[in-house]
Amino acid sequence: MTTLARTTTALARPGRDAATMLRRNLRRMIRYPSLTVMLVGMPVVFLLLFVYVFGGTLGAGLGTAADGATGRAAYVDFLAPAILVMTIASAVQGTSISVASDMTTGIIARFRTMAISRTAVLTGHVVGSVIQTLLAMAVVLAVALAVGFRPAAGIDGWLGAIGLLVAFTVSLTWLSVAFGLVAKSVETASNLPMILLLLPFLGSAFVPVDSMPTALRWFAEYQPFTPVIDTVRGLLVDRPVDGTTSVLAIAWCVAIGVGGYLWARRLFARTPVR
Repeated sequence: MTTLARTTTALARPGRDAATMLRRNLRRMIRYPSLTVMLVGMPVVFLLLFVYVFGGTLGAGLGTAADGATGRAAYVDFLAPAILVMTIASAVQGTSISVASDMTTGIIARFRTMAISRTAVLTGHVVGSVIQTLLAMAVVLAVALAVGFRPAAGIDGWLGAIGLLVAFTVSLTWLSVAFGLVAKSVETASNLPMILLLLPFLGSAFVPVDSMPTALRWFAEYQPFTPVIDTVRGLLVDRPVDGTTSVLAIAWCVAIGVGGYLWARRLFARTPVR
């Protein structure tokens, strides 16, 4: 076998293994839809709750939107992009649970005795979770449109928003894989990603950060979710996006993604099967 052929085979094998692991995770997602429904249901509940219970009051504080909307209508446009980002934080909780389940049920021990690329197991979880999250965001977007969300973005705005949402999904998914590996049980794995659901409340998801006390405003401005939410919001409602905010959003995606990937690989290589 020539050197080129050996190189091609070496590169193709991890890809085939990852595709096999992806099919496994997609089949499990179809076979057990209750987890997907639960992960999608949470952001939908937040959307409906804040729009119909608090939207009138909170929307009044936003003033008149660029399209002339006020009150609850203005608040829907403010809130919907943030709920899309929150959907990512909700969906990756399922990834952490799935990884911890694999580590505790013995399937990983079986995989380690087979000629399977080690990174393929984690990659299958990540790609499967990204697909699940994108489907969840599509459902949330449909509900948002039904309750009055009216995005004004053009093609460039939609492409930019989708690109950032996918990048943030990949980064948080790798972090959640690490959470699943470091957790001692499935129950612990379901709790560790909860911090990701708390951060949007301490950011610009539900109210502008300008309305917060000074110390909280400083934290809100520089934590990961605020720049991502502000950038997606600006792209979808066709408002100017501050360049610093966009750069900070991309930087957080890269930092979380690289950190989560390296942490997950190290844990998977060193953690004994439980």
